[in-house]
Parts: sequence; C-alpha cells; structure tokens
Amino acid sequence: MGIVAGLDSSPDFTRIVVCDADTGSVLRQGYAPHPVEGVEGGGGGRPSDVDPQAWLLSLGEAAGGGLLEGVQAIGVSAQQNALVPVDAQGNTVRPAMVGGDKRAQVAAADLIDALGGREAWAQAVGCVPQAAQPVTKLRWLARNEPEAAQRTAVLMQAHDWLVWQLLGRPVRRTTDRGGASGTGYWSAAMGNYRGDLVELALGRQAMLPEVLGPSDAAGTTPEGLLISAGTGETMAAAFGLGLGLGDVVVSLGASGSVMAVHPEALFDSTGMITSLADATGLHLPVVTTLNAVRTLRGTAELLGLTDLESLSDLAMKSTPGAHGLVMLPYLEGERTPNLPHTAGTLAGLRRESMKAEHLARAAFEGMLCGLADALDVLRGRGVDVQRVFLLGSAAELPAVQTAAPPLFGAQVVVPQPADYAAIGAARQAAWALGVSQGTLDPRTPPAWQGAAAQVLEPGEELAVGQAVRQQYVSVREQTHPGAFRS
Repeated sequence: MGIVAGLDSSPDFTRIVVCDADTGSVLRQGYAPHPVEGVEGGGGGRPSDVDPQAWLLSLGEAAGGGLLEGVQAIGVSAQQNALVPVDAQGNTVRPAMVGGDKRAQVAAADLIDALGGREAWAQAVGCVPQAAQPVTKLRWLARNEPEAAQRTAVLMQAHDWLVWQLLGRPVRRTTDRGGASGTGYWSAAMGNYRGDLVELALGRQAMLPEVLGPSDAAGTTPEGLLISAGTGETMAAAFGLGLGLGDVVVSLGASGSVMAVHPEALFDSTGMITSLADATGLHLPVVTTLNAVRTLRGTAELLGLTDLESLSDLAMKSTPGAHGLVMLPYLEGERTPNLPHTAGTLAGLRRESMKAEHLARAAFEGMLCGLADALDVLRGRGVDVQRVFLLGSAAELPAVQTAAPPLFGAQVVVPQPADYAAIGAARQAAWALGVSQGTLDPRTPPAWQGAAAQVLEPGEELAVGQAVRQQYVSVREQTHPGAFRS
C-alpha cells in the first residue's frame, strides 16, 4: 500500500516516524525541539502561553532532509488540552493556552458550581472540569481577557490546528472523537457537542470543528498528500501500542493514570472516571492518581539515595508486605480516592520493621496499591482487565516489575520504549489511506505488529500479592473510612 507518516507534536518537541503502511515497520524518523522563543511562562498563575507557529517550525525541521519523500498519507498526534482560539479571519487571537495552574483551578471550580456540581458535569460530558481542560481555559479567558474572548470565533486544539495548517487552512475545520472527548464540551457517550457548555464558559457561542470518524480523512493537500483525522497523544499512543478490549494502561509519571479500552462510555457520578473516546470508535475510561513516582522520589530523598535504581535495589532486600509497613502515598492529597486535603500515612511501625529496605519496599507497594485502587474503580464498572501495560521509566525498575503483577492480579506487559504516539498517528494515516483506496474496511484498522514487550505473569506470587493488597486496603479503610463510597 506504500508508506505513511505519523507526527507527534508533544509539549516540547515534534517527532515524525515514516512507516510501511502494511506492516507498521518504522523506516525512518525525524525529531526537532520546539523553538524556546515560542514559549512564554504562565506567570501570575495563568495557563502557559505558546505561539502555535513554534509547532510548525519544529515540524518543518523534523521533516527536513527529504524525510517525507514518497509518503502518501500523514496522521497528526498532538498534546491534549491545548486551546487555540482563532478569529473569524483564521488568525490566533492570542497564543495557545497549554498549561493549567491554581488560577485555572478557580475557573474549574466556578464551572462546576455553575452547572450544578460534579455529577451534572459527569452526566453531561463524562468528565468534571479540571485546570488543564479547554472548557476551563475558556472560562479563564472570558474572565481575564474579555477582549480576546470577544474576538474568538473558532475553538481548536493543537492537532486540529496542525491538520488545518497542513491542508492549507481550508474553510472546513475538523477534529476527531479522541481529541473532542477531552475538551469538556463534547460528550463521548452521546457523540455530540454541548454548545451550552461553551456558552457557559466563554459567555457566547463559537464555531467548533467537525468531528470525523476514526478512518475518515480530513482532506488532501494540493500536492495530493492525504491527511487523516488526527487525534490526541493519549489516543494515538493507545493505537500505536495496539491496545484492544481487555487491555489497560498504567502510566507511571509523578502522578499516575489507569486507562482501559472499553466498548462504551462510562458515566461516573463521583467524577473519578474521565470518559474519553479512543482513535478506533471505542472508549478510554481514565482514572487518575496524584501520587505515583513522586512517592518513590520522596522516599529516596528521605533515605539519602540519589536515584530510583538505588531505591529499587534496597526494596528488593525486603520481602512482600515490608514486614507489615504500609504507606498510603497521598503526599499531594489524592484524587482517587477523593481526599484533596489529606497527607500520606505510614502505618505498621514496629521495631523489626524500622529498616531502610522495608520503607523502600513500602513505598513501591504503596504506589502500586494506590494504582490498583484506581484499577478496581474500573473493574467495579465492568471493565475487563486481561493485560496491564506498564508505561514510564519507573516500569523498568526490578521492584516495580516484581510487585506489579501479583498486586494488580493480572498479566503485566512492559513495552520497549518507542514513539508510540507517532506510530499511532501513522497507523491512523494508513487506515485512512486504505479506506480511500478501497483496500481497508472503515471499521477495521490495519493489523500492524504490536509493541515489542516484556511479559510478566503473577504466577505463584498472586496469593502473596493479594494478601499485601488486603493489608493496604485495611490501613486505608481504617485511616479514611468509606473513601471509595460514591
């Protein structure tokens, strides 16, 4: 079928992969950082500002040296939640808003109250407004820059804007289900925009991009290059990994997230589940924790260790259950369960447990048990969990790989590092190209080879892991009774 490209415009750089359209094999790749002069800090507590031209400049640099020669279709993945407000002439009315901070949190709280609470939002669009979301940025814009808000005629996100630029800025603006589902004004369950929520946030209506289907093309460039619908980074990475029903992704960043592939949108009255759409026509319910790797870093500092590898080595000298030491890792408060003003807890201190290796082990087990709590929120809503994909540099640590399968009660897959968002964007391009040529079904994506990965089974340790998990749950229930009751 030829060759296709996928480009991922992340917050800091553009990465491009060129792939064989039939197999997904990466043939060549390019990379360029966004120029720093395109970025302004979000001073004074406002969302950060970025000139979208910076994204185009790095795209051009990453594609240099004939990288795209012979490419027939391109897919675009980009950072989520970036709001690009555009005027009636197609010019940005201000730099793109890409961050989220305390002042934006005030705007989020205002919106939650204005619609009648968290449950009202969850029911309307499958998520509760947060500082980073476009709907919250609109509220911030209306309150703090009313003149810019008044000139805003079209609302776009990063991948919408890039696709539009690649197509030569046509009259038609497009997006996809995945990107739209993160805005706070499109419902994944209903498959439509909530213009009333745009008006609630901005104070007036604005034009919204047409939501394309997963295998639809956004258009063709004058040179004949097909551009697929594009999507957000999370959805592109899930597509690049080859996730399907029964698969869950646990991402280990400073905070953590648990995301599953599910056939339908999940409404959650507590707001713990954010109901996103994926890049294939299915759904991606997400549960977030505020404390993941920051728990490990804090423990390493406390023990005078300089890196997480040393903490992992120390933890491996302990045994499952850390001699009864249990850490509730709520260092920044917690979102799952909803305990925003709490602190972490260290329980089970006895003379024999007061050793550095047991504290190190308790930190790993506490972080993973917190993520297992998030996983159980999804399981409790009928989500099938067969495989857990573990992402993030901490997924390589022996202490994580040893403890995760028995604590999660599932097979754990640790994919080799790769540009999965860019690969997912390229796979989307191959799908749209195949449909346009009549060689692929619009309901079935191309069957590319899955990610190369290490597979870890719970095995004989499952019973031990579940006992450790129960120890954690007992401490959590004693310390925060009923924290998971809706």
